[in-house]
Amino acid sequence: MERESFQVEAIGEIEMEDRVLIIKRITVRYRLAVAADQREEAERVDGFHARFCPVARSLEGGIEVRTELELV
Repeated sequence: MERESFQVEAIGEIEMEDRVLIIKRITVRYRLAVAADQREEAERVDGFHARFCPVARSLEGGIEVRTELELV
């Protein structure tokens, strides 16, 4: 996959709790340029990859991690 064929953006949602800023959610947005015959596989992988992501697994139970996938 060429470098220009994908973009990743992570957005943290922060809330005040007991006068302390707490990260509540992180949304990771993937934008992938894939061929028509790769779309189904990309969507399938998006459905389970967080289970194998060290960062998502480390935050599990403390911070909600969501993903969004845009195929172009």
